[in-house]
Amino acid sequence: MSTAILWPTFALVLLIFVVLAMLACQRFRHVRAHPPRAENIATSTAAKAYFEPVEPPANNLANLFEMPVLYFALVPLLLLFRHAGHFQVLLAWIYVALRLAHSLIHVGRGKVTARFMIYLASCVVLGVMWAGFAIQMASASIALANQGAL
Repeated sequence: MSTAILWPTFALVLLIFVVLAMLACQRFRHVRAHPPRAENIATSTAAKAYFEPVEPPANNLANLFEMPVLYFALVPLLLLFRHAGHFQVLLAWIYVALRLAHSLIHVGRGKVTARFMIYLASCVVLGVMWAGFAIQMASASIALANQGAL
């Protein structure tokens, strides 16, 4: 069984922790530079407005728990059913590289169009990973059924 699929997974987890650390640093710096008053944090709307200047990492962190959930669900299945081959590992690295590029643009306040195109590409890669897994599972089921028919 190939565990190479774990390396891009570790890289994605590292990216999530880096964005979290960046968020914490920016928020602490913001609080020190602009101490909040009670009304700044009295409601979620007020708190959102107060932290608005340092929101890109928070938004990116939230985004890293949306589509990547499907990636994190797929990896154990690939390992369990022994379908974590070279193609899936390559796609995993491409997916993580695209998520890194997306995060850099998102946190760096880059162009929304470029960020969206990278996000879309990452979704396509993730879709191909899932489709590949589904095809492998279907092929294995058919082969198993054919063996039972003999």
